[in-house]
Amino acid sequence: MSVGQRRALALLFVLLAAAAGLAAPSVVRAATAPDPAPAVAPPEPFGAACRTSVNGSHVTAYCYNPYPDADRVRLHTDCANWWDLDADAAPVEVGPGQTVRLTDRCWKDVRAVWVTHQKAP
Repeated sequence: MSVGQRRALALLFVLLAAAAGLAAPSVVRAATAPDPAPAVAPPEPFGAACRTSVNGSHVTAYCYNPYPDADRVRLHTDCANWWDLDADAAPVEVGPGQTVRLTDRCWKDVRAVWVTHQKAP
């Protein structure tokens, strides 16, 4: 065997060893990968759909509950002036298929209005 042939054979062994070294970690990673997490059921739909409107200093919210669980909604009104009291209404239960109307007002201007939801016991 000539020197050139020996060099070519040595180079072939080095390349095969390198290829085997690159392939081995991927096999090990695939073999030791954790099992996929069990499928989690999606959460049950909940919460009334609410529309709010501001007309001058008056606030109105309509909430409709299309779901089988009751929802307790609260209207929150943030008044614009520092001397005008903000209001948090008492919770109102909205049963399945029901619509409720919530109202509030500020003395002068309204800064923000929002509705919060809570599962009814």
